[in-house]
Amino acid sequence: MGIFSFFSRNKKEDVQNLNKGMEKTREGMFSKIAKAIAGKTKVDDEVLDNLEEILITSDVGVETTVKIIQRIEERVARDKYLGTESLNKILKEEICALLAENPNTVEVGFDFPKREMPYVIMVVGVNGVGKTTTIGKLAYQFKQHGKKVVLGASDTFRAAAVDQLILWAQRVDVPIVNQGMGADPASVAFDACQSAVSTGADVVIIDTAGRLHNKVNLMNELTKIKRVMSKVIPDAPHEILLVLDGSTGQNAFEQAKQFTAATDVNALAITKLDGTARGGVVIGISEQFKIPVKYIGIGEQAEHLQLFDREAFVDSLFETEKEN
Repeated sequence: MGIFSFFSRNKKEDVQNLNKGMEKTREGMFSKIAKAIAGKTKVDDEVLDNLEEILITSDVGVETTVKIIQRIEERVARDKYLGTESLNKILKEEICALLAENPNTVEVGFDFPKREMPYVIMVVGVNGVGKTTTIGKLAYQFKQHGKKVVLGASDTFRAAAVDQLILWAQRVDVPIVNQGMGADPASVAFDACQSAVSTGADVVIIDTAGRLHNKVNLMNELTKIKRVMSKVIPDAPHEILLVLDGSTGQNAFEQAKQFTAATDVNALAITKLDGTARGGVVIGISEQFKIPVKYIGIGEQAEHLQLFDREAFVDSLFETEKEN
């Protein structure tokens, strides 16, 4: 099989997995829209009020929903007569336009050119959002693209977090730096970076504690981890990745507020989208925080963690039975 065929097949599988993962959100949102416009021929105030409610209950978020509705209202005013048969098309266009306004400041994907020093990802997020699982899946994806990966178990606050990361390291067959529960998180991160440099690794992924009960302590801990890593790899961490559980809806927004206040988050991973009808949270969080959604989790398997593609995501959200 040629390399073009390989990548074409993988791209097709990615689209199929994305469509399957977004199924609950797509069905929930568009069944509601269908009911809202039943018997209507024109996009009027009542249709827009119903659409606003649908977007908010799909966890797109109030601020983002208001922006989308305002844009559609402007088009209605400009076009004078807008039929309800065009509503899905217009909604899709406005969501795409809104997402495109968010600058994508993180450009390193799974298959990046060889760097002089390892690419360092520091992963943050509360317990239970799928943080450690996301790290394991990231390690798998980078390895699948020929990258040497080192994991750092700096969530030393919970023994379970260390054990879980060790299991993932064994599963995907990558080395892990681990000093056990109660160890200094910054020391673990320092050793992981040193190990990566000495072994010529391409990627270092550092797990961190997921507690938010004391933001000052959290901020101090994350700042210390960043400082010691930069002694080994001067511009580390390159990516501060916040993991959010897409199924928690508005709780994900609150967590994003807390962590972006505590540290310089520059990338987001939104997990568990396959198990919820709240996939609209991706749109709201991306637009509201102006931080790129870089990864989305759309299933249990390691390959179900995907690089976020705005256009593919919106296409999947608006995909119809006929297009399958």
